Amino acid sequence: MDAIANPTVIAPPGPGPRIIDVPGDVAGYRASGGYAPLDDPGHLLEQVVAAGLRGRGGAGFPLGTKLRSVAGHCTPGVRPIVVANGEEGEPASAKDRWLLRHRPHLVLDGLRSAAAILDADRAVIYLSDPAAADSVTAAIAEAGPMPVPFEIHTVTAGYVAGEETAAVRSLNGGPAKPMDKPPRPFSAGVDKRPTLISNVETLANLAWIHRHGAEAFRAAGTADSPGTFLATVTGGGRDAAIYELPHGFSIRELLALHGVAADLVHGALLGGYFNGLTGERVLDLRLDHETLRAAGTGLGCGAVALLTEQDCPVAVTASVLEYFDRENAGQCGSCFNGIAAMSAVASALRDGTAASDDLERFDRWSTVLRGRGACATLDAATNAARTLLDEFPDAVKRHRDGGCATCTHTPFTAVRPFDVETVTV
Repeated sequence: MDAIANPTVIAPPGPGPRIIDVPGDVAGYRASGGYAPLDDPGHLLEQVVAAGLRGRGGAGFPLGTKLRSVAGHCTPGVRPIVVANGEEGEPASAKDRWLLRHRPHLVLDGLRSAAAILDADRAVIYLSDPAAADSVTAAIAEAGPMPVPFEIHTVTAGYVAGEETAAVRSLNGGPAKPMDKPPRPFSAGVDKRPTLISNVETLANLAWIHRHGAEAFRAAGTADSPGTFLATVTGGGRDAAIYELPHGFSIRELLALHGVAADLVHGALLGGYFNGLTGERVLDLRLDHETLRAAGTGLGCGAVALLTEQDCPVAVTASVLEYFDRENAGQCGSCFNGIAAMSAVASALRDGTAASDDLERFDRWSTVLRGRGACATLDAATNAARTLLDEFPDAVKRHRDGGCATCTHTPFTAVRPFDVETVTV
């Protein structure tokens, strides 16, 4: 069974937001207050700002600030465009697909709300998952006429396809590949108009705030990371699952919830591939933006991939870098060549053939290549390399010495590490 349809859910403490509990069918959604009239879009924007809603797609940027930035770049006669970004390029995440498949009205209501705040005349759902496209198509028909019509734009799935300028480029008729910045979409995006690109989970929370208000939203989470978020949890010898967690939930609490003994975990990929690896210190962290930023990592899209004794961090890093090598857009020489070079060294280290000067270059590249690409893929690759060296020096040494028992007996060779094609519960 495709258990993306039935995620494991933890209800956050207190009266805070629980977007997974919102009815998925149109009748139930309307009966629960969905698609309520938007009589005062300005007040809703004030509520979004007061709620402190941060983006759920990766960067955690405040939605209120983004909305105001788009509005500030509109000129007389030029109306903005709003885009619900459901292109979930991160292999270790499934929460956006789940929302689009099973809570499409919540996403559409959030998109409608964003369009009302900005007085947009075009609203697009950008995605790649066929099942999600079918669900959203049906939901649009069920919802009936809206002040702004909904469109669906389907692209081929890819790691870079969900990057905001890649979405703009695709909607403008080009390939779903990132563009140089500036301009940013908020100033000149689709059709060169100010464009809001917002993750579907962010928009689902916007719809929740419209119905319940900022104070109720802040009843869960932390001061700087209010509300809940959807976490896709993989690894640890357990089936993948999706949980709705209050920000500030500890890793140890999550392990207990997921049924994994803490003493089996020696690291994790937090927030997806982008942040690289965190070692055993991950056990003492909490899942909120301020805590993870201070720890040198990030919450990203909420994905948590657990490393146990069967997951050698050298082999995991090699697989992640091989993935980035295959998935990079091929537009920037520093990215195309730099990732290929780092991937080759990581693979050689995994296979016991890396020389000392290879590792010296690997170390140098993990620092000097940062920030050189048009998008964040090269930064993600340098994070993978840097965190392997910093967080797992003993594992690196074992491989240099040719003595990694884990890789000898159970080699980690995933093409898409911790990939969530389906999740089972």
